[in-house]
Amino acid sequence: MFGVVFPNRSFPMDMSSFSQIDTTHWLVDMNTFVGEAYDSIREVCIFLLNTLSLPPDKALAVYIQSPGSPFLYCGAVTVVRPSAVLSLPWPEPGGQMQLTAPDASPLSAKIGVSVEDVATLPSLDVAAEKRIEYLAMKVGENLFNFMQSFCGVDGSKLVVPMDILDRWFKKFQERAKRDPDYLKGFAL
Repeated sequence: MFGVVFPNRSFPMDMSSFSQIDTTHWLVDMNTFVGEAYDSIREVCIFLLNTLSLPPDKALAVYIQSPGSPFLYCGAVTVVRPSAVLSLPWPEPGGQMQLTAPDASPLSAKIGVSVEDVATLPSLDVAAEKRIEYLAMKVGENLFNFMQSFCGVDGSKLVVPMDILDRWFKKFQERAKRDPDYLKGFAL
């Protein structure tokens, strides 16, 4: 049904590398893959092996779990979007005490894959949404800093020249043309 690649870390692996929990859930224990350095794995590429394996209204959702913390949704693939490179923003390990037998293996990080309804998922690519949000915040911050240098105060209000947006946008465009790396500074 699916395969994964950890860029620069693995060869392609099919779903047999995962432990199948039931007919719609799979887990891979990161301890068996990279030991305790699970947080060095920053991306996963997940792909469908064929279009017949997943109904059009379903998605393969990817989740990550640091030791002792809940699963965190990272993104999904569908028949329409059959592959994706997803960021893995590992949460801090949880502080929850979990009782285990003395001979049990220690808690480990996991990547989970689950078949779910497309309509119930928040987004197919969580990291892309966060990058867009971050970009918007940085551009807004740039505008605010520019406006601050021209504003006056009238009681509790800031007063700026009427053409401030035009001036800021012109300066923004000129700098982006002069310095190709300028916009990269706004990227996550």
